[in-house]
Amino acid sequence: MAMAALRKTHGLAMNEVAAALDWPRIENELDEHGVGLTGPLLDAGACAALRALYAEAQRFRSRIVMARRGFGRGEYQYFAQPLPEVIAALRPLIYGRLAPIANRWNAALGIAQRYPDALDDFLALCHAQGQERPTPLLLKYGAGDYNCLHQDLYGDLFFPFQMVILLSEPGKDFTGGEFTLVEQRPRMQSRPEVVPLRQGEAAIFAVQHRPVQGTRGTYRVNLRHGVSRVRSGERYTTGLIFHDAR
Repeated sequence: MAMAALRKTHGLAMNEVAAALDWPRIENELDEHGVGLTGPLLDAGACAALRALYAEAQRFRSRIVMARRGFGRGEYQYFAQPLPEVIAALRPLIYGRLAPIANRWNAALGIAQRYPDALDDFLALCHAQGQERPTPLLLKYGAGDYNCLHQDLYGDLFFPFQMVILLSEPGKDFTGGEFTLVEQRPRMQSRPEVVPLRQGEAAIFAVQHRPVQGTRGTYRVNLRHGVSRVRSGERYTTGLIFHDAR
């Protein structure tokens, strides 16, 4: 039952789920705010199946306890290959939709890097630079846990977007634990963005920076993301990072 839930969501194949997302709205939200919400992506069964993987140590290549590294409180594990089917299916589909936006952003910022249409081709570029370790991960927070503001870069070559999917139900499984972005603007105070996610919904957001159109042309603003303190319960998320790590 769990594996069936991971193969399909809402009775549709993953490619149909990805195609049904409101991509014009998501692109507009990314342009305006640096983050776009997918709406419903995974159903409760798929979320539960992914949460259950956390206890299966053989599924992961490494485990990070955040307090030991000054990252916050809580922990996460990086998946090993082969990735869970839902992650392996969604990662190239979402990448393919985001690559044209990433190329447009880089062109606006005067950055030479361009991204191929297919994830496999981009990962080949990562591997040629020694970035060969998979980066999709599963995160677990308990009461009092939080994630400090950070950027997930992992090497010289990175894709400008990543995605986080909330696997727990707010108000039932946990309270607090809001996903948060902070935008650092030149010569201005930083701007916070609290992102209200529902179970099974994803946020797609900028990894490092985004272009902003100003009165004197396009300029760059930097973004970091984190998670506010979980007040009660347990909060699970899965993260889809499109570049691999050294």
